[in-house]
Amino acid sequence: MGDLPKPTSSAAKSDDQETPTISSHPPPTPPRPSVSLVQPSQKKRHKPTKVFRVFRSVFRSLPIITPVCKLPALPGGLPDSHRHGSGNRVTGTLYGYRKGRVSLSVQENPRTLPTTVVELALQTNVLQKEMSMGMVRIALECEKRGEKDKTKLMEEPVWTMFCNGKKGGYGVRREAAEEDLNVMELLRAVSMGAGVLPGNSETEGPDGELAYMRAHFERVVGSRDSETLYMLSPEGNNGPELSIFFVRI
Repeated sequence: MGDLPKPTSSAAKSDDQETPTISSHPPPTPPRPSVSLVQPSQKKRHKPTKVFRVFRSVFRSLPIITPVCKLPALPGGLPDSHRHGSGNRVTGTLYGYRKGRVSLSVQENPRTLPTTVVELALQTNVLQKEMSMGMVRIALECEKRGEKDKTKLMEEPVWTMFCNGKKGGYGVRREAAEEDLNVMELLRAVSMGAGVLPGNSETEGPDGELAYMRAHFERVVGSRDSETLYMLSPEGNNGPELSIFFVRI
């Protein structure tokens, strides 16, 4: 009598019923958008600053302009009658994690690479509180250089910073990093506005948000040692809500 076929176990698994393998690794991070920002028309190449010096300076009293509106909404256009002096208009963006330091980026327009990036000695949540209360005046000061020194004002590496007359530490000029460029790329279509962007989860955790405020600024050059950015109000008010002074004294 021939061998009988062995019975198939009911617990056996067929090839098409294999248990799927579950990976313990997190899904790959989606690639960041490529930067399409272009060089500004008057961009000049700067050598990166490697040595940062701490400047001792004395704060000068600056006039306070009474505020007439607050930060959160920046819709609409701006009447030409509210332009300041003979300066030119630039795009200014203040941004940072809520518990981190604020960075200031200055662009010729929202589609160009930043000409200046300064990390301010001010936390984002503190700036938001100051803006909600009224006028904010930021002064960045450093020592005056000799007549033969050709360093431009906006190329100074370190500034003593004051916010509404109170010394807050030091502002540092730096080259635009990858995250700065990513923020500018995400805001490329925004000319004026305020809000939040998804942050870098590796830095701030999965719930980290990056707050920003973008507006037109009137850039007024007083001399080789004095320059001011006045935020232009979109609602036709009498004065800017934010002024940023760069001064060598």
